[in-house]
Amino acid sequence: MGRAGLIAIVLLVAGCSSTTDSQAERITPIPPNTSRSASATTPSSTAPAKPPAPGAPMADVIAWIEAGDTADAAEFHVATRDGVATDLGEDVAFVTPSGTTTCMTDSRYSDGALACLVDLADPPPRPDDAYGEWKGGWVDYDGPSVTVGSVHGDPGPFTAGKGPELPYGRSLGFGDYQCRADQAGLFCANRAHDTAVRYSEAGIEPFGCLEPVTAPPQTGEKFSC
Repeated sequence: MGRAGLIAIVLLVAGCSSTTDSQAERITPIPPNTSRSASATTPSSTAPAKPPAPGAPMADVIAWIEAGDTADAAEFHVATRDGVATDLGEDVAFVTPSGTTTCMTDSRYSDGALACLVDLADPPPRPDDAYGEWKGGWVDYDGPSVTVGSVHGDPGPFTAGKGPELPYGRSLGFGDYQCRADQAGLFCANRAHDTAVRYSEAGIEPFGCLEPVTAPPQTGEKFSC
């Protein structure tokens, strides 16, 4: 082989080596991007942003109540009166941040129904047939019915005092009930009967199948399904 042919072979081998190196550099794998966009990780919510208005569908009412930050129910099994704490067992007690609504359940005498004392601006007047101490802001809610105003010779379950504060925006679940505190009022739903109630100084607002009916003796107002 002549010198010219040998030089050509050397140049060809060098060129192939350079091409192979360049290709190797170009096909170096790029590490995958493990970051996610905010839209991919942020869950969407169908719950209404504002508290339910009067007449709102029950689905919207329950969705809004359940959208609140979950409160630990274990913290609400105690009531305090004059510095003395009482263990309520399975019952719960709580008060709204405004202090205008105090609620408690009583599993021994009312089968766990929710009773609330509300500072109503315009409570129902005492009926003519009512005898005893009239509590116009006493609201009993058992699911299929709500009564506002009744006669009580003693504080009943509220003898134990008040429960812990349920902060605005927090949602508390117990039994068939789910309650959420808001500056617009306290909203409580009974999932077993698909009803709900808003408690506020302005009055008691029912939701679902609850409709005004004739109040029984010694009772101010009643809503029933």
